[in-house]
Amino acid sequence: MTTRRKFIQGAAIAAPAATLAAPALAQSTIKWRMQTYAGAALAAEVIDPAIKMFNEIAGDRMQIELFYADQLVPTGELFQAMQRGTIDAVQSDDDSMASPTEVTVFGGYFPFGSRYSLDVPVLFNRYGLNEIWAEEYAAVGVKHVSAGAWDPCHFATKDPIRSLEDLKGKRIFTFPTAGRFLSQFGVVPVNLPWEDIEVAVQTGELDGIAWSGITEDYTVGWADVTNYFLTNNISGAWIGHFFANMDRWNDLPEDLQKLFQVCCEQSHYYRQHWYWGGEADLRVNGTKLELTTIPDEEWAQVEDAAQVFWEEIAAESETKRKVVDIFKKYNADMVKAGRPYRYG
Repeated sequence: MTTRRKFIQGAAIAAPAATLAAPALAQSTIKWRMQTYAGAALAAEVIDPAIKMFNEIAGDRMQIELFYADQLVPTGELFQAMQRGTIDAVQSDDDSMASPTEVTVFGGYFPFGSRYSLDVPVLFNRYGLNEIWAEEYAAVGVKHVSAGAWDPCHFATKDPIRSLEDLKGKRIFTFPTAGRFLSQFGVVPVNLPWEDIEVAVQTGELDGIAWSGITEDYTVGWADVTNYFLTNNISGAWIGHFFANMDRWNDLPEDLQKLFQVCCEQSHYYRQHWYWGGEADLRVNGTKLELTTIPDEEWAQVEDAAQVFWEEIAAESETKRKVVDIFKKYNADMVKAGRPYRYG
């Protein structure tokens, strides 16, 4: 489904989304434009601090101008804009930005690929996903800078979800791969510009959201227009990344490359505790959303369906098979490791 937001032409672009207190710039200052998948409220947590830190340290050697969701281009066109050099860097998952790689389906929420946020950095740094992503993106002129975990994927809805039957016919804003998986349970995936979601729920265009955990529901305002939060999730953590146009990346001095990488890693670390603590705190102390749960024996149908889905994805290409095998190996190791890595 195409977005309703038209491409914003360069000449009509408004002032940058974030005022990052950049110093007076020397004529030789390297200037990058970066766009995130996140709207302003969410970006304040998931990207603003990292870019502010980078700009403060880099000073007049380099400054990054940050734009929020859909400000320069629609999120679905982020990859193309970065590949062309219209945008120098991007923060997104592969799935949302329509990456033309074999790993796109694994970005965002790959169903039950992870149970906890720490699974993501381990998969990339110890189980070989970093090397696969680097190769896939280098082949299309993009630098894969860093991967990290965001929040789990839960449903926030206007009506309560207490059984799989309750999912049928629900119009849900979610990610492409998550929507593809959930459609077998009667969910109707809907794709809209991020900033339109709250109004779409209010007007009845959407019945709910499966795009985040409870922390984002409260942070971005979705908890104000929904009533229920389903504690079952289809993924323990969103897989997101920092990317850069390869030519612009290669033009950077090595120390600025390292600085950008360090700031990305600091951003990943911050989100680990911001989301982990936020999810628990708002379940216990939040007052806007009533918690509901689908019984474990019924939810097992969804978990079993994920294994079938994995095999369908793996059959599509050799690279996808390799990634799926890594997910299978990793999750099997975690089950064998037992508590606290996996419970029951």
